[in-house]
Amino acid sequence: MSGAATRVALVCPYALSVPGGVQGQVLGIAGALADLGAAVLVVAPSDVPAAELGDEPGQRASGRAADGPPHAADRSIELVSAGTTVRIPANGSRAPVALDPRAARRALAAVRLWRPDILHVHEPFVPLVPLVLTSTRPAPVVGTFHRSGASTAYRMLGPLARVVLSRIDDAVAVSEQARATLAAVVGEDVARRCSVVANGVDLERFARAAPWPTTGPTAVFVGRHERRKGLGVLLEAAGSLPAGARLWVLGSGPETAELKRRHGSDPRVEWCGQVDDDELARRVAGADVLVAPSLGGESFGVVLLEAMAAGTAVLASDIPGYSDATGGAAQLVRPGDPAALARALAELLADPGRRNGLVARGRERAATCSFTQVAGQYLERYETIRGLAR
Repeated sequence: MSGAATRVALVCPYALSVPGGVQGQVLGIAGALADLGAAVLVVAPSDVPAAELGDEPGQRASGRAADGPPHAADRSIELVSAGTTVRIPANGSRAPVALDPRAARRALAAVRLWRPDILHVHEPFVPLVPLVLTSTRPAPVVGTFHRSGASTAYRMLGPLARVVLSRIDDAVAVSEQARATLAAVVGEDVARRCSVVANGVDLERFARAAPWPTTGPTAVFVGRHERRKGLGVLLEAAGSLPAGARLWVLGSGPETAELKRRHGSDPRVEWCGQVDDDELARRVAGADVLVAPSLGGESFGVVLLEAMAAGTAVLASDIPGYSDATGGAAQLVRPGDPAALARALAELLADPGRRNGLVARGRERAATCSFTQVAGQYLERYETIRGLAR
């Protein structure tokens, strides 16, 4: 199906300059939609000072945001900066969202000026930009829900969330876990019309990555250093690894300093910090095992599929989002248990046959989750909605 006549405005709730799963999905889908012939506008908060933005809707640039994922690079995608962000607590993390009412006004003006056929909003309940655009509905709306885990505060949104959901023409969750979270907020009777479209993966980026050199059995962690990602559990487990093994720790976060204080003297651990896209893919491809020890709050786990695309075995926590994402192509272990994680990791690093079996199944699993396939599914949905609106 051709998307040449389809104009899609994609709305991201979080600043594109901050690494994150939702941001990566928005830019990845945007790039794939452009490759399939759609005209794409991406609206998101940014780190540009509000005084530099003014109130005009035309703050645009081609390509991707600085330091953002590469999926949208060198494609004809327009970016609109809605406004600056503040960090608010969200699902065990801190999310960079725009709470200034001027950001919502700017985003709405930009979308109306661009006149999309479809408004595709990621995390429609997040204030202010996604919430306002979904509620005002300047075009037929597709809403994609990513969140996994409904806190008490999130459940209290129920009445408002049901109203917002009624403004959405096609509701999508990225996993069964995300759909269950939506149901916990709005009720199963309302959430029943929400279907599942899995997250996408930039397969080519990881499949073509030249493995980063290493001298012995190597594991890699990729993620934000915060409690729910379970890095502290992994570092405790790493203390039981053989002296010749190595753990690459990528990323940073609010727990970095404390974790380094407690584990920084371990010679098996290499703190790589924030790395560029090329080095990240090469480190993942060069490691024998990617370890994802999250404690919960994960709706899917794109990093697991990226490792599979790179030909790296995956060891992950046995939580619903990761179980859904890996489809039996990863070894799963009880979350929050350093001893169990240490045993499983040591066994995988010592058993090439076991790793090769996981790699083979992982490549097959990752092949079903390319951004091109995900964008194609969304294009079909857009065309269906447009047909109903005619």
